Amino acid sequence: MSTQKRVKDCQTPRRSTRHNTSYQTDLLDWKLKEVRSTSKSISKHGRNSQVEDCEHANVEKQDEDALQVAVRYFEKGPLKTSWTKDKNMEKHLKIMENAAWKDGLNPEELDILLNVVVSGKYGSLVSSRLWRCMIPATLISEDSVVKAVSWLCVGKCCGSTKVLFYRWLVAMFDFIDHKEKINLLYGFFFASLQDDELCPYVCHFLYLLTKKENVKPFRVRKLLDLQSKMGKQPYLQALLVLYKFFVPTLISVSLPVRRKVYFKNSENLWKNALVAVRQRNRGPSPEPLKLMLNPVNVHSRKRKWNAHSHIPVLNSSSHTKESGRKKISLSAYLNRNKSLPVEQLKSFPQLLQNIHCLELPSQMGAVLNNSLLLHYVNCVRDESVLLRLYHWLSQTLQEECIWYKVNNYECEKEFINLLDTVIKAECFLQEGFASCEAFLYKSLPLWDGFCCRSQFLQLVSWIPFNSFCEVKPFIFDGLAQLFFTSTIYFKCSVLENLKELLQNWLLWLSMDIHQKLETESSLETTFSGSIKSVFELINYVGWLSMNGMRLENESTFLLHFVLDFYNKVCDIYLNYNLPLVVLFPLGVFCRALLSLDSTILNQLCYIMHRYRNNLTAAKKNQWVLKTKSEFIFSNKTYQEYNCYLITMVGCLWTSRPFQKGSCLDPEVFKKIEVAKYKSSLNLAHHPALLNYAISFLLKEWPEERTVTTSYIKGKKWSGYLDYLFSEGFQGLKLFSQSSIRHSFVFCSDSLSHMTNMK
Repeated sequence: MSTQKRVKDCQTPRRSTRHNTSYQTDLLDWKLKEVRSTSKSISKHGRNSQVEDCEHANVEKQDEDALQVAVRYFEKGPLKTSWTKDKNMEKHLKIMENAAWKDGLNPEELDILLNVVVSGKYGSLVSSRLWRCMIPATLISEDSVVKAVSWLCVGKCCGSTKVLFYRWLVAMFDFIDHKEKINLLYGFFFASLQDDELCPYVCHFLYLLTKKENVKPFRVRKLLDLQSKMGKQPYLQALLVLYKFFVPTLISVSLPVRRKVYFKNSENLWKNALVAVRQRNRGPSPEPLKLMLNPVNVHSRKRKWNAHSHIPVLNSSSHTKESGRKKISLSAYLNRNKSLPVEQLKSFPQLLQNIHCLELPSQMGAVLNNSLLLHYVNCVRDESVLLRLYHWLSQTLQEECIWYKVNNYECEKEFINLLDTVIKAECFLQEGFASCEAFLYKSLPLWDGFCCRSQFLQLVSWIPFNSFCEVKPFIFDGLAQLFFTSTIYFKCSVLENLKELLQNWLLWLSMDIHQKLETESSLETTFSGSIKSVFELINYVGWLSMNGMRLENESTFLLHFVLDFYNKVCDIYLNYNLPLVVLFPLGVFCRALLSLDSTILNQLCYIMHRYRNNLTAAKKNQWVLKTKSEFIFSNKTYQEYNCYLITMVGCLWTSRPFQKGSCLDPEVFKKIEVAKYKSSLNLAHHPALLNYAISFLLKEWPEERTVTTSYIKGKKWSGYLDYLFSEGFQGLKLFSQSSIRHSFVFCSDSLSHMTNMK
């Protein structure tokens, strides 16, 4: 009451003075009142925000308390009453599900629940709902898995619980902090293959867990016995392929090594929840990280796990557990654990010093963003590391591909960032990932040719070297359909990336042949078979080019990309030392020779010059003569080159384009009514060079009012050639020096001179 009275006493004289003062006093008083009201509103808002924060904290605390109560409830075991009469059980199940799907469970809570579900305390219905709650917020303790396996030996849980246990192990494999103790139980898991119901899931888990030391002859015999009993099941063949990869001498039977999908996906029960937890635990990252030699900040909050971009944060499990307890020096940590966590790796010299004791991240996808770990993967060639990485990639790409999900393009940018990161890693290693090839096999039939175009075509350029006949039905047939029905820009992009694919295959093959070692890759072909795959790829691109030119009305723009591809093809022998020379199709040659673009003509001359050099060098190499086959250096190859050479010389120099051996048909020129078609294609009259011919004439006869290209002859011909060379026609210059002044005609057995055609 006293406070209210004081307020009234203060307000009463203010009202009385307001009527008796001047306008300036009223204005001042109004401003003071406004300031006071503003300050009151601010203070009130501050008090409200503090109250809201306190209420939010109280709600979170209540949720945590409710979760602890629910965990203790299930730990005590079921009541004697039935589940339908126990109302508290449904309440605690909902609390558990909400908490797990929102934030995930910590390792202690997972340990308790895992013991509850595998101990057989509850029926299959309750256990299945509890399995859905087994979602880690951070990591899963290895000891928890070992204790759960001990419960399996008791035999109290039902068959469906065992199936869910192995599915959960596969889905959460990368979240388990260590695998050493689990690997010691390899024999127990292998013995579970006897169960027909468990066999597919146990095979999947063993595929992830297997190391080279786990491959034993008796296990190989057991797998072969199971295969003879159950048939050629893909999950059994997966383990056999893996065993053969580690120890090839133990398995002599043929296996379908090109199969790309061995297992069904086991993450469906927990996939959406894991994505939500990862998204909540990490901040947004709109742009992919760049691969640099210096390591990036591994604890940056800019990286997230979102709905479509699943690059994990670099994080070794033991380091995470120790850093959560107390700070510890690097020397003390190494003395105790004898391993270097990836978080401590800062430089390349440090990697070389500790490469034998490096502790890899708990989730192998994290290596894609760290160049030092990519160096480790490239140098050590640990099979288990590659298998873990390939498994993570195959699962992530398969599940997060946005064109699998109709009308769901909201996260296209994040998915593009994921693909960009994978492509950068492939470029860094100079090696394609087999899991990316499997992704292309499955996704290309559903691809619209527009979404993620650049990334998809770059993945095509990094397909590992393979038999062309095996890859063609899955990739190249579908790519051809898109090629023929898309725009010219898509066609050019396809040709550019196929050129990169050819280069990658040639590099791999040249390294393999000259090491003269039997490779242990999935390709089980001879050297001639490998060369044949490259030969068929080149012919495939030639077929695409011919049909693409027809569809695009002989586009000069597209022809540039076609010749750029054959610019790589013409130097295969000299640049890669492989006994292979493949000429471009006749249609490509004629289109380039008759083109109205001078750069096309210059590029054609350069390619013909390089073909000549490669053929000459290969002819002199006795090793090539011993290893040549029908499609590499046959009579047809020499005859085709001779035909192209005679045609070019007859058109550009001698004005005899239809002489014997030429590949041009005079009837075609008669039908299109070309005047003086016999001399209309030489360097002075060629449509692509008319601008240069006129410029040369004006330079030589500046005072003449009427000039004609027929003036370019005799001594002026040499001057005209020098003028063209000075204008940048280096391809024409090289061709004239190699094939005109000292011209050769190639035949299968000898080289014979032509007349000097100056």
